[in-house]
Amino acid sequence: MESLNLREKYINFFESKGHKQIPSAPVVPENDPSVLFNTAGMQPLVPYLLGEPHPYGKRLCDYQKCMRTNDLDEVGDVTHHTFFEMLGNWSLGDYFKKESITWSFEFLTKVLEIPLERLAVTVFKGNDIVSPDNESASIWKELGINEKRIKYLGEDDNWWPNMESTGPCGPDTEIFYFRSEDEIPEEFDTSDDRWVEIWNNVFMQYNHNEDGTFTELPQKNVDTGMGVERVTALLEGQTDNYTSSIWYDIIKTIEKVANLQYVGHEKEMRIIADHIRSAVFISADPAGIKPSNTDQGYILRRLIRRAIRYAKKLDIDINSDWEQQIALTIIEKNKKYYKELEENRDVVLEVLKTEKVKFNRTLEKGLKEFEKIIGKVNGKVLDKDNAFRLYDTFGFPIELTVELAKEMGIEVDVNGFKEKFKAHQELSRAGAKEKFKGGLASTGEVETQYHTATHLLNAALKVVVGPQVHQKGSNITHERMRFDFSCDHKLTDEEKQKAQDLVNEWIDKGYDVTKEEMKKEDAIKSGAECMFIERYPDIVTVYKIGDVSSELCGGPHVSNTSQIPHIKIKKEEAVSAGVRRIKAVFAE
Repeated sequence: MESLNLREKYINFFESKGHKQIPSAPVVPENDPSVLFNTAGMQPLVPYLLGEPHPYGKRLCDYQKCMRTNDLDEVGDVTHHTFFEMLGNWSLGDYFKKESITWSFEFLTKVLEIPLERLAVTVFKGNDIVSPDNESASIWKELGINEKRIKYLGEDDNWWPNMESTGPCGPDTEIFYFRSEDEIPEEFDTSDDRWVEIWNNVFMQYNHNEDGTFTELPQKNVDTGMGVERVTALLEGQTDNYTSSIWYDIIKTIEKVANLQYVGHEKEMRIIADHIRSAVFISADPAGIKPSNTDQGYILRRLIRRAIRYAKKLDIDINSDWEQQIALTIIEKNKKYYKELEENRDVVLEVLKTEKVKFNRTLEKGLKEFEKIIGKVNGKVLDKDNAFRLYDTFGFPIELTVELAKEMGIEVDVNGFKEKFKAHQELSRAGAKEKFKGGLASTGEVETQYHTATHLLNAALKVVVGPQVHQKGSNITHERMRFDFSCDHKLTDEEKQKAQDLVNEWIDKGYDVTKEEMKKEDAIKSGAECMFIERYPDIVTVYKIGDVSSELCGGPHVSNTSQIPHIKIKKEEAVSAGVRRIKAVFAE
């Protein structure tokens, strides 16, 4: 089965159940306070899950581009990906557990024709705060799932997002598929990795209050997610995701440029395929991300450089156009569904080529540094600190350091390196957990004020710098707002002061913030600002702030600018070519 066919089957099925398809949002989120990338299909729907009416109604479905990089170093096995696509369907205060579970079961067994005996499920076992989810278990039994295939698990497995986060939350039920040719066990063992999770249905029925109590939500939502790559592989009978139709052409291109077969070089080719695909989608995104040392740009740089390192392991001629060939295969394979890949083809190819050239220079520097370090080695062992420095500063994988050292009769403290690497990884993951925590629990009063202030700042920059200024991204926390915008020069102190003064003047004037639903083309004709036009459905929500700002947006916003404290611009800096960034806080 082709992956594209899976997308179409899914959308057609849920449209038959009264759902409306919404466009896939960009991989770089618009106005989300919590993430660098859209990490799940629900990410762009946060305002609507919180209660804001969606222009398309209460039943929605889509296929969504997603990026997760907190376990990037695990890519190389048969299942891990950094970029992936998520199929999702939502109920915004409409249907709940009965319909959600029944339709999931129907799609899997009737549309995809998955045998019942290959399915198993988990449900929430309850704790001293919330009762067991016997309702979901009962529905599964009614549908024919044997009781031995239904397992009750705790909050770490079947509660979303987690018991600590405040805000909307609830139990989930996860669906598993037996991915093996072995005889299918009668009883479902959750520790048996032959059982692979394929679908997750989250039932947001509680609100975790600030005082620690859990109360029933007036609007109960359903949020589901199914991974395209994983399900496509199992439907095609593949135990390796990278041998499915999604990856076939990409792997074939890598085999061609490397003049090697996939079998025997699986890890290297998986990493190259995954990382180049991720880099293509990031660099084609309308946000204009370029490789850098911060945020999305850092992730993009790391992906490209890691792909180059593994290309070197396959003895691919790095100075050839190998990365262009792979990128073009990816673009051709996906452009029908993601038109930005074709529209930004030249940008993608230039990003890959430029970063390749830069990294080659870095590697040369790293080799010189290696020679210096080796010259100072006491005894016959390269210590863990220098081994890690070569990795962290110059991008040397430990395998390369060991290989080079071995040629000179020197050993490397690999165990010490692994300890330092593990500590570094745990620190990174802790940071990623904070950076990538779900958006639902972090949209409070201050974040709402900052979000509305970004509209004012966008409008002010158009006055001060010129109408050619457009938003390229934003990131909001409880402490500050960050706003990226198109601009070809460093702002002068006078420009920064004028923009700040104008925002604060509009705050003082107490403009009402109003919203109106209209056709997308009418919104554009009216002059409404829009960062990612393709992410919006045919009916859009336009927020207006007096006569100074009009933007397509999903919220949240204050009702009047007088509810926003004065802002103070703390920093203005370059993000990439033609993109600047302002960091601002509320004045004390």
